[in-house]
Amino acid sequence: MTADGRKFDQDKPRWDLLPYREVGSVVDVLTYGAIKYEPDNWKKVPDLKNRYFAAAMRHLTAWWGGEKQDPESGIHHLAHAICCLLFIMWFDNEVKP
Repeated sequence: MTADGRKFDQDKPRWDLLPYREVGSVVDVLTYGAIKYEPDNWKKVPDLKNRYFAAAMRHLTAWWGGEKQDPESGIHHLAHAICCLLFIMWFDNEVKP
């Protein structure tokens, strides 16, 4: 038996590389939305792909223009934009052509 343990995980996804504080801000946006509307309400929004693309662009342009926090939620605009993009990605993966 060797003194050091072994674990064969070098080819597995590196979840430890995520910037957790920033991911936490995305979770804050999701929590804010769940309280304001209801959990997973975003999945029920008609024309989800176009509406969340437009919302992502509003948050990105607000941030690009120098506004860091969304005035309503107080959460970083980029966290809101990331949520919108995640919703679009979910839609893209779920909806079959």
